[in-house]
Amino acid sequence: MTTNNLNTIESNSGLYYVINEAGTGEHPTANDNVTVAYKGHLLDGSVFDENKTGYTTNLQNVISGWTEGIPYFKTRGNGILLIPPNLEYGAAGAGNRLPGGAVLIFDVNLISIN
Repeated sequence: MTTNNLNTIESNSGLYYVINEAGTGEHPTANDNVTVAYKGHLLDGSVFDENKTGYTTNLQNVISGWTEGIPYFKTRGNGILLIPPNLEYGAAGAGNRLPGGAVLIFDVNLISIN
């Protein structure tokens, strides 16, 4: 965060987030269906997942870091979520793509609350 000059906010759970653009709409709740465009990458910059057009899901069906973090953004807002292992796949990781204990970084754009 210091190296990249990020002005982060830390939540009580250890999630860090950055609001780049506040947006103009409402904040979703942790139970809402949302559409989010995102890019997920590791600290070394390697991209493990991306959806530029928008992924629609219920915030109860995703990793805890998204359930907590996406509601910090308003509709049409964007920023960054830095998700520690305890809020995603933990020490086990997820297959070959995500090593155990990795911090996941998501560039997110909250397109809509559905």
